[in-house]
Amino acid sequence: MVPLRVTVCVADAEHVCHDIVLLDFEMVVHDSFFYVISFYRFQVCHSLGGGTGSGMGTLLISKIREEYPDRMMLTFSVFPSPKVSDTVVEPYNATLSVHQLVENADECMVLDNEALYDICFRTLKLSTPSFGDLNHLISATMSGVTCCLRFPGQLNSDLRKLAVNLIPFPRLHFFMVGFAPLTSRGSQHYISLSVPELTQQMWDAKNMMCAADPRHGRYLTASAMFRGKMSTKEVDEQMLNVQNKNSSYFVEWIPNNVKSSVCDIPPTGLKMSSTFVGNSTSIQEMFRRVSEQFTAMFRRKAFLHWYTGEGMDEMEFTEAESNMNDLVAEYQQISGCHRRRGRRV
Repeated sequence: MVPLRVTVCVADAEHVCHDIVLLDFEMVVHDSFFYVISFYRFQVCHSLGGGTGSGMGTLLISKIREEYPDRMMLTFSVFPSPKVSDTVVEPYNATLSVHQLVENADECMVLDNEALYDICFRTLKLSTPSFGDLNHLISATMSGVTCCLRFPGQLNSDLRKLAVNLIPFPRLHFFMVGFAPLTSRGSQHYISLSVPELTQQMWDAKNMMCAADPRHGRYLTASAMFRGKMSTKEVDEQMLNVQNKNSSYFVEWIPNNVKSSVCDIPPTGLKMSSTFVGNSTSIQEMFRRVSEQFTAMFRRKAFLHWYTGEGMDEMEFTEAESNMNDLVAEYQQISGCHRRRGRRV
Protein backbone atom coordinates (compact mmCIF):
# COMPACT_ATOMS: atom_id res chain seq x y z
CA MET A 1 0.00 0.00 0.00
CA VAL A 2 1.40 3.40 -0.99
CA PRO A 3 0.74 6.08 1.66
CA LEU A 4 -0.95 9.25 0.46
CA ARG A 5 -0.04 12.47 2.24
CA VAL A 6 -1.51 15.86 1.38
CA THR A 7 0.04 18.88 3.08
CA VAL A 8 -1.71 22.26 2.95
CA CYS A 9 0.47 25.22 3.95
CA VAL A 10 -1.34 28.40 4.97
CA ALA A 11 0.64 31.63 5.29
CA ASP A 12 -2.13 33.68 6.90
CA ALA A 13 -5.05 31.70 8.31
CA GLU A 14 -7.23 34.79 8.72
CA HIS A 15 -7.06 35.81 5.06
CA VAL A 16 -6.78 32.48 3.27
CA CYS A 17 -8.65 31.93 0.01
CA HIS A 18 -10.47 28.63 0.44
CA ASP A 19 -11.10 28.15 -3.29
CA ILE A 20 -7.41 28.36 -4.21
CA VAL A 21 -6.32 26.00 -1.45
CA LEU A 22 -9.05 23.47 -2.21
CA LEU A 23 -8.33 23.60 -5.94
CA ASP A 24 -4.69 22.79 -5.21
CA PHE A 25 -5.77 20.08 -2.77
CA GLU A 26 -8.09 18.51 -5.37
CA MET A 27 -5.33 18.41 -7.98
CA VAL A 28 -2.87 16.81 -5.56
CA VAL A 29 -5.34 14.15 -4.41
CA HIS A 30 -6.58 13.16 -7.88
CA ASP A 31 -3.04 13.08 -9.25
CA SER A 32 -1.88 10.91 -6.35
CA PHE A 33 -4.59 8.31 -7.00
CA PHE A 34 -2.67 7.18 -10.08
CA TYR A 35 0.01 5.81 -7.73
CA VAL A 36 -2.21 4.39 -5.00
CA ILE A 37 -2.89 0.66 -5.18
CA SER A 38 -5.26 0.16 -2.25
CA PHE A 39 -6.65 3.38 -0.84
CA TYR A 40 -9.54 3.47 1.59
CA ARG A 41 -9.02 6.08 4.31
CA PHE A 42 -8.06 9.66 5.09
CA GLN A 43 -6.31 10.59 8.31
CA VAL A 44 -6.46 14.20 9.54
CA CYS A 45 -4.55 15.68 12.48
CA HIS A 46 -5.80 19.05 13.66
CA SER A 47 -6.57 21.25 16.65
CA LEU A 48 -10.10 22.49 17.34
CA GLY A 49 -9.20 25.57 19.39
CA GLY A 50 -7.51 27.75 16.79
CA GLY A 51 -8.76 29.07 13.48
CA THR A 52 -6.74 27.01 11.00
CA GLY A 53 -7.18 23.55 12.52
CA SER A 54 -10.86 24.05 13.24
CA GLY A 55 -11.90 26.06 10.19
CA MET A 56 -9.61 24.82 7.45
CA GLY A 57 -9.41 21.34 8.98
CA THR A 58 -13.14 20.71 9.06
CA LEU A 59 -13.59 22.38 5.66
CA LEU A 60 -11.15 19.88 4.16
CA ILE A 61 -12.90 17.01 5.95
CA SER A 62 -16.30 18.05 4.59
CA LYS A 63 -14.94 18.44 1.04
CA ILE A 64 -13.23 15.05 1.22
CA ARG A 65 -16.49 13.50 2.44
CA GLU A 66 -18.30 15.06 -0.52
CA GLU A 67 -15.76 13.77 -3.03
CA TYR A 68 -15.06 10.34 -1.49
CA PRO A 69 -18.10 9.36 0.60
CA ASP A 70 -17.13 5.67 0.80
CA ARG A 71 -13.63 6.27 2.25
CA MET A 72 -12.95 6.07 5.96
CA MET A 73 -12.27 9.39 7.70
CA LEU A 74 -10.11 9.14 10.84
CA THR A 75 -9.19 12.26 12.81
CA PHE A 76 -6.81 12.92 15.67
CA SER A 77 -8.44 16.02 17.15
CA VAL A 78 -6.87 18.16 19.88
CA PHE A 79 -9.72 19.65 21.93
CA PRO A 80 -9.48 22.78 24.13
CA SER A 81 -8.14 22.06 27.60
CA PRO A 82 -10.30 22.71 30.69
CA LYS A 83 -7.76 25.06 32.33
CA VAL A 84 -5.15 25.97 29.73
CA SER A 85 -6.49 28.25 26.98
CA ASP A 86 -4.58 29.50 23.95
CA THR A 87 -7.31 31.79 22.58
CA VAL A 88 -10.49 33.27 24.01
CA VAL A 89 -12.73 32.07 21.16
CA GLU A 90 -11.83 28.38 21.63
CA PRO A 91 -15.43 27.44 22.64
CA TYR A 92 -16.77 28.88 19.36
CA ASN A 93 -14.15 27.15 17.22
CA ALA A 94 -14.50 23.81 19.01
CA THR A 95 -18.32 23.79 18.87
CA LEU A 96 -18.38 24.66 15.17
CA SER A 97 -15.80 21.91 14.55
CA VAL A 98 -17.67 19.22 16.50
CA HIS A 99 -20.76 20.11 14.44
CA GLN A 100 -18.79 19.06 11.34
CA LEU A 101 -17.03 16.06 12.90
CA VAL A 102 -20.32 14.51 14.02
CA GLU A 103 -21.54 14.51 10.43
CA ASN A 104 -18.38 13.97 8.35
CA ALA A 105 -15.91 11.87 10.38
CA ASP A 106 -16.08 8.12 10.98
CA GLU A 107 -13.70 7.91 13.94
CA CYS A 108 -12.37 10.75 16.13
CA MET A 109 -9.47 10.14 18.51
CA VAL A 110 -9.87 12.80 21.19
CA LEU A 111 -6.76 14.46 22.65
CA ASP A 112 -6.05 17.55 24.69
CA ASN A 113 -2.85 19.27 25.75
CA GLU A 114 -3.64 19.44 29.45
CA ALA A 115 -4.09 15.68 29.76
CA LEU A 116 -0.83 15.19 27.85
CA TYR A 117 0.95 17.66 30.14
CA ASP A 118 -0.38 15.76 33.17
CA ILE A 119 1.06 12.51 31.78
CA CYS A 120 4.43 14.24 31.30
CA PHE A 121 4.41 15.63 34.85
CA ARG A 122 2.89 12.75 36.81
CA THR A 123 3.93 9.62 34.93
CA LEU A 124 7.08 10.63 33.05
CA LYS A 125 8.33 13.02 35.79
CA LEU A 126 9.34 15.69 33.27
CA SER A 127 9.83 19.10 34.90
CA THR A 128 9.51 21.21 31.73
CA PRO A 129 7.79 19.20 28.97
CA SER A 130 7.87 20.68 25.49
CA PHE A 131 5.50 20.30 22.55
CA GLY A 132 7.99 17.73 21.27
CA ASP A 133 7.32 15.60 24.35
CA LEU A 134 3.56 15.91 23.79
CA ASN A 135 3.91 15.05 20.12
CA HIS A 136 5.97 11.99 21.07
CA LEU A 137 2.98 10.65 23.03
CA ILE A 138 0.53 11.44 20.23
CA SER A 139 2.73 9.90 17.53
CA ALA A 140 3.12 6.69 19.55
CA THR A 141 -0.67 6.43 19.79
CA MET A 142 -1.16 7.17 16.09
CA SER A 143 1.39 4.51 15.19
CA GLY A 144 -0.34 1.98 17.45
CA VAL A 145 -3.79 2.63 15.98
CA THR A 146 -2.59 2.09 12.41
CA CYS A 147 0.05 -0.63 12.98
CA CYS A 148 -2.16 -3.49 11.77
CA LEU A 149 -2.53 -1.74 8.41
CA ARG A 150 1.23 -1.64 7.95
CA PHE A 151 2.60 -4.82 9.53
CA PRO A 152 1.66 -8.52 9.77
CA GLY A 153 0.09 -9.94 12.91
CA GLN A 154 -1.64 -12.88 14.57
CA LEU A 155 -4.95 -11.11 15.20
CA ASN A 156 -4.95 -8.34 12.63
CA SER A 157 -7.46 -5.52 12.40
CA ASP A 158 -8.07 -2.41 10.32
CA LEU A 159 -9.88 0.90 10.75
CA ARG A 160 -13.12 -0.36 9.26
CA LYS A 161 -13.20 -3.34 11.63
CA LEU A 162 -12.33 -0.93 14.44
CA ALA A 163 -15.30 1.27 13.55
CA VAL A 164 -17.67 -1.71 13.33
CA ASN A 165 -16.60 -2.95 16.77
CA LEU A 166 -16.45 0.42 18.54
CA ILE A 167 -19.46 2.41 17.26
CA PRO A 168 -22.87 1.11 18.41
CA PHE A 169 -24.60 4.36 17.33
CA PRO A 170 -23.33 6.41 14.36
CA ARG A 171 -23.02 9.78 16.13
CA LEU A 172 -21.10 8.36 19.10
CA HIS A 173 -17.73 7.99 17.39
CA PHE A 174 -15.52 10.05 19.72
CA PHE A 175 -12.90 7.87 21.42
CA MET A 176 -10.57 8.14 24.39
CA VAL A 177 -7.05 6.90 23.68
CA GLY A 178 -4.12 5.64 25.73
CA PHE A 179 -0.74 4.03 25.22
CA ALA A 180 1.66 1.80 27.15
CA PRO A 181 4.44 1.86 28.04
CA LEU A 182 4.43 5.63 28.49
CA THR A 183 7.98 6.77 27.86
CA SER A 184 9.76 10.06 27.38
CA ARG A 185 11.79 10.68 24.25
CA GLY A 186 15.01 8.68 24.20
CA SER A 187 14.13 6.40 27.13
CA GLN A 188 12.34 3.64 25.18
CA HIS A 189 15.35 1.32 25.28
CA TYR A 190 15.18 1.16 29.08
CA ILE A 191 11.50 0.14 29.28
CA SER A 192 10.33 -3.49 29.22
CA LEU A 193 6.87 -4.45 30.49
CA SER A 194 4.95 -7.73 30.54
CA VAL A 195 1.48 -8.13 29.03
CA PRO A 196 -0.25 -7.73 32.46
CA GLU A 197 1.79 -4.57 33.14
CA LEU A 198 0.97 -3.15 29.71
CA THR A 199 -2.72 -3.87 30.32
CA GLN A 200 -2.72 -2.21 33.74
CA GLN A 201 -1.02 0.95 32.47
CA MET A 202 -3.12 1.10 29.30
CA TRP A 203 -6.44 1.08 31.23
CA ASP A 204 -5.26 3.49 33.94
CA ALA A 205 -7.61 6.50 34.02
CA LYS A 206 -4.69 8.85 34.81
CA ASN A 207 -3.02 7.97 31.53
CA MET A 208 -5.90 8.82 29.18
CA MET A 209 -4.92 11.49 26.67
CA CYS A 210 -8.05 13.62 27.02
CA ALA A 211 -9.54 15.47 29.98
CA ALA A 212 -12.37 13.04 30.75
CA ASP A 213 -12.33 10.45 33.53
CA PRO A 214 -13.60 7.03 32.34
CA ARG A 215 -14.56 6.23 35.95
CA HIS A 216 -17.35 8.83 35.62
CA GLY A 217 -19.08 6.83 32.88
CA ARG A 218 -19.21 3.39 31.34
CA TYR A 219 -17.50 1.86 28.36
CA LEU A 220 -19.78 1.03 25.47
CA THR A 221 -16.90 -0.65 23.64
CA ALA A 222 -13.11 -0.71 23.72
CA SER A 223 -10.21 -2.01 21.67
CA ALA A 224 -6.70 -3.01 22.73
CA MET A 225 -3.97 -3.20 20.10
CA PHE A 226 -0.81 -5.02 21.18
CA ARG A 227 2.51 -5.00 19.36
CA GLY A 228 5.43 -7.40 19.75
CA LYS A 229 6.06 -11.10 20.30
CA MET A 230 3.44 -12.31 22.75
CA SER A 231 0.86 -15.02 23.27
CA THR A 232 -2.64 -14.25 22.01
CA LYS A 233 -3.92 -16.51 24.78
CA GLU A 234 -2.31 -14.26 27.40
CA VAL A 235 -3.77 -11.17 25.73
CA ASP A 236 -7.27 -12.68 25.74
CA GLU A 237 -6.91 -13.68 29.39
CA GLN A 238 -5.86 -10.17 30.39
CA MET A 239 -8.76 -8.57 28.52
CA LEU A 240 -11.22 -10.97 30.17
CA ASN A 241 -9.63 -10.26 33.54
CA VAL A 242 -10.11 -6.50 33.06
CA GLN A 243 -13.79 -6.95 32.22
CA ASN A 244 -14.44 -9.29 35.15
CA LYS A 245 -12.70 -7.07 37.71
CA ASN A 246 -14.28 -3.85 36.43
CA SER A 247 -17.67 -5.05 35.20
CA SER A 248 -19.43 -1.97 36.62
CA TYR A 249 -17.52 0.20 34.12
CA PHE A 250 -18.84 -1.74 31.09
CA VAL A 251 -22.36 -1.76 29.70
CA GLU A 252 -24.05 -5.11 30.15
CA TRP A 253 -26.10 -5.00 26.95
CA ILE A 254 -23.08 -5.30 24.61
CA PRO A 255 -21.47 -8.70 25.30
CA ASN A 256 -17.77 -9.19 24.55
CA ASN A 257 -17.34 -5.46 24.04
CA VAL A 258 -13.54 -5.41 24.36
CA LYS A 259 -11.73 -6.39 21.17
CA SER A 260 -8.01 -7.08 20.89
CA SER A 261 -5.49 -7.35 18.07
CA VAL A 262 -1.85 -8.43 18.02
CA CYS A 263 0.71 -7.07 15.57
CA ASP A 264 4.01 -8.97 15.46
CA ILE A 265 6.23 -5.93 14.84
CA PRO A 266 6.98 -3.81 17.96
CA PRO A 267 7.66 -0.05 17.84
CA THR A 268 11.25 1.09 17.47
CA GLY A 269 13.10 0.78 20.77
CA LEU A 270 10.47 -1.36 22.52
CA LYS A 271 9.92 -5.11 22.82
CA MET A 272 6.17 -4.78 23.35
CA SER A 273 3.56 -2.02 23.46
CA SER A 274 -0.20 -1.59 23.60
CA THR A 275 -2.62 1.07 22.38
CA PHE A 276 -6.05 1.65 23.91
CA VAL A 277 -9.12 3.06 22.14
CA GLY A 278 -12.31 3.35 24.20
CA ASN A 279 -15.85 4.53 23.48
CA SER A 280 -16.95 5.77 26.90
CA THR A 281 -19.98 7.79 27.98
CA SER A 282 -17.64 9.87 30.17
CA ILE A 283 -16.50 11.73 27.04
CA GLN A 284 -19.63 13.84 27.53
CA GLU A 285 -17.74 15.71 30.28
CA MET A 286 -15.60 17.36 27.64
CA PHE A 287 -18.50 18.21 25.32
CA ARG A 288 -20.56 19.58 28.20
CA ARG A 289 -17.68 21.79 29.37
CA VAL A 290 -17.17 23.26 25.89
CA SER A 291 -20.93 23.72 25.45
CA GLU A 292 -21.25 25.65 28.72
CA GLN A 293 -18.40 27.96 27.74
CA PHE A 294 -19.95 28.45 24.29
CA THR A 295 -23.36 29.32 25.75
CA ALA A 296 -21.89 31.82 28.22
CA MET A 297 -20.32 33.84 25.39
CA PHE A 298 -22.95 33.31 22.70
CA ARG A 299 -25.76 34.50 24.99
CA ARG A 300 -24.04 37.91 25.06
CA LYS A 301 -22.93 37.75 21.40
CA ALA A 302 -19.34 38.24 22.58
CA PHE A 303 -16.69 38.16 19.82
CA LEU A 304 -19.37 37.19 17.31
CA HIS A 305 -18.61 40.14 15.02
CA TRP A 306 -15.28 38.56 14.04
CA TYR A 307 -17.17 35.62 12.53
CA THR A 308 -20.15 37.46 11.02
CA GLY A 309 -17.72 39.96 9.48
CA GLU A 310 -16.21 37.07 7.49
CA GLY A 311 -19.60 35.99 6.14
CA MET A 312 -20.89 33.59 8.79
CA ASP A 313 -24.46 33.72 10.08
CA GLU A 314 -25.67 33.49 13.68
CA MET A 315 -27.83 30.55 12.65
CA GLU A 316 -24.68 28.50 12.05
CA PHE A 317 -23.74 29.02 15.69
CA THR A 318 -27.24 28.11 16.87
CA GLU A 319 -27.22 24.89 14.82
CA ALA A 320 -23.76 23.93 16.08
CA GLU A 321 -24.79 24.57 19.69
CA SER A 322 -27.93 22.47 19.24
CA ASN A 323 -25.94 19.61 17.70
CA MET A 324 -23.45 19.66 20.59
CA ASN A 325 -26.28 19.64 23.16
CA ASP A 326 -27.95 16.75 21.33
CA LEU A 327 -24.69 14.81 21.46
CA VAL A 328 -24.39 15.36 25.22
CA ALA A 329 -28.05 14.34 25.66
CA GLU A 330 -27.43 11.08 23.78
CA TYR A 331 -24.55 10.17 26.09
CA GLN A 332 -26.61 11.16 29.14
CA GLN A 333 -29.57 9.09 27.95
CA ILE A 334 -27.37 6.00 27.70
CA SER A 335 -25.82 6.68 31.12
CA GLY A 336 -29.24 7.27 32.71
CA CYS A 337 -30.57 4.03 31.24
CA HIS A 338 -27.66 2.13 32.76
CA ARG A 339 -28.19 3.63 36.22
CA ARG A 340 -31.89 2.73 36.21
CA ARG A 341 -31.08 -0.83 35.21
CA GLY A 342 -28.53 -1.04 38.00
CA ARG A 343 -31.10 -0.03 40.64
CA ARG A 344 -33.60 -2.62 39.46
CA VAL A 345 -30.99 -5.35 39.69
